[in-house]
Amino acid sequence: MPGSDGLPGRGDIVRVPFPYTDGAARQHRPALVIARSGPGPGFLLWVLMITSAENRGWPGDIAIPDHIAAGLPAPSLVRTAKIATIEASRADARGRLAGPALAQIMTEIRARIG
Repeated sequence: MPGSDGLPGRGDIVRVPFPYTDGAARQHRPALVIARSGPGPGFLLWVLMITSAENRGWPGDIAIPDHIAAGLPAPSLVRTAKIATIEASRADARGRLAGPALAQIMTEIRARIG
C-alpha cells in the first residue's frame, strides 16, 4: 500500500484509467507502479498493465504469484510491454507486490529500456 508519505510507490498495485495504445479510450484496470516522478499532489506514476492470466501471453509477461495477497480478484500477470504514465491523483490503491516477482519485473523493465 502507499508508502510512509501516503503516496503510491514502486510495488504498489493501483486501479487507474489505463490508456489504450490507439489513444481512443481508457479503461479502469489494475496496474503495477514501477516508479513515480515529482513531488506533491501533481506527481506522476509510471505503471505497467495488469491483465488476467487467462489472456494470451506476450513476451515479458510475468505472473503474479498470489493474486489475493496482491489485492486482485483473479489470477493475473504483469504485462511489462505495456507501460503508461498516469497522474497519481487518479490512482486508487489496491494491494502490493514485493519480493522475487517485483525483482523479476524490474529486471525485465531494465532489459527493455536498457
